[in-house]
Amino acid sequence: MGAAVTLGELTFREQLAAATTTLEAAGVPTARVDAEWLLAGLLGIGRAAVRMDLRRTLSALLAERYADAVRRRARREPLQRILGWEEFCGLRLRLTDAVLVPRPETEALVEWALALLPVPGGRRLLALDLGTGSGCIACALASERSDLDVVAIDVSPAAAAVALGNARALGLASRIRVVAADLLDGVRDLDADLIVSNPPYLPSGLVAGLEPEVSSYEPRMALDGGADGLVLIGRLAAVARARLRPAGVLVVETAGGAQAAAAAELLSRSGWRSVAVRADLAGVDRFVAGSA
Repeated sequence: MGAAVTLGELTFREQLAAATTTLEAAGVPTARVDAEWLLAGLLGIGRAAVRMDLRRTLSALLAERYADAVRRRARREPLQRILGWEEFCGLRLRLTDAVLVPRPETEALVEWALALLPVPGGRRLLALDLGTGSGCIACALASERSDLDVVAIDVSPAAAAVALGNARALGLASRIRVVAADLLDGVRDLDADLIVSNPPYLPSGLVAGLEPEVSSYEPRMALDGGADGLVLIGRLAAVARARLRPAGVLVVETAGGAQAAAAAELLSRSGWRSVAVRADLAGVDRFVAGSA
């Protein structure tokens, strides 16, 4: 009878097959893709490189580290948290458990915000990113517009630290100032061209019923928008115009659908002009903008 196969004698093909089976049993909907990403992340290579070298074997140490990563994902810990990063608007951002994992739909918020900024001219522009989290929006804006300075604000000091670290890692710290404060409390002396926010917008009663990757691992304070999800958006509608230049614009993300319509109504009732709603890539009305 042959010797037992150790973890370190398993090929990539065998490791991936076993990991996929484990993740499928745990209800992970993208089991094979996640298995590949976990192995690629462990080795510091791309998924394509993993798929092209399926006969390669792992050392026993790396095999055990891979098995641990798979166990974490099977507990429905988000893939991005295990890897420690996520791509957003072409930028790689470091993540911790203090911040939300950036979502692809928020890239459309950045795209609209950039379109609403004045064309490059003779002066520097200023944007305020409220509830910055990982700093994904602030970094994406600053990366695209060299004439733009950004103040990234988050009520959580731990989240603000993550945003600052990402700005530094991306070489953007000279144009991104990070402030730990509640909404606009830390920038009473500034007038901006743009205020952009992806605030907590989920109704409180819905948070516990979300998929485990969100309900168990995302920071609740970054999700819970109060009974109707509109508490923070309502506050912004009431106070943000005071921090904008005359032609300045506020752009916010919502949960979409009826909430986007309700947010637009809040802005209109608060005196914002040219209030508009824009859909995300799935065709769901999600983003709301208004002029000061």
